[in-house]
Amino acid sequence: MANPTPSEVTRLLERVGDGEAGASDELLPLVYEQLRGLAEAQMAREPAGHTLQPTALVHEAYLRLVGDEEQRWSSRGHFYGAAAHAMRRILVERARRYRSVRHGGGRPRVPLEEAEGTIDADRTDLLALDDALTQLQRQDARLGDIVVYRYFGGLTNEQTADLLGISARTVRREWSYARLWLYRLIEGQEAPEPVEGSTS
Repeated sequence: MANPTPSEVTRLLERVGDGEAGASDELLPLVYEQLRGLAEAQMAREPAGHTLQPTALVHEAYLRLVGDEEQRWSSRGHFYGAAAHAMRRILVERARRYRSVRHGGGRPRVPLEEAEGTIDADRTDLLALDDALTQLQRQDARLGDIVVYRYFGGLTNEQTADLLGISARTVRREWSYARLWLYRLIEGQEAPEPVEGSTS
């Protein structure tokens, strides 16, 4: 199906969630390009010489999403958000395996882009970032989702706003705050004061 409408994808997601035979095979071609875009954005941050390719990341994330019999998605946004979370888990698991093989050395380094003069010039350990993000999510789930969608999912402010049902302006403000919060935590500094209008 070329250029499926949002409602067509949503209906197919419902069929997958209902466990309808063959629905997941129909779904993949409809969502593949969007998932590949998410994967390519994330893989661009991986260090040179990594072995995981965007296609493999897409397929592994997709299998996790449709392989969970309990999983249901209320919308396309919910599905793509779940895909971003799945890609994060896959990359973090790979980084943990790599670290264990190297006994703590040679861990992949990834930049937390454009953090207003703080973290953008550095290269941040993916595992340290994941630990800090887990702490942020405990304090403010929406801020955590913004980081996952923007950083791990490669979504724009506008796409993230659409997923979360908030304004792009709010996403921009909270994304800036979340980057600073994560940077300070990773660097062992005190976290900044909550952003005005945050859900924390």
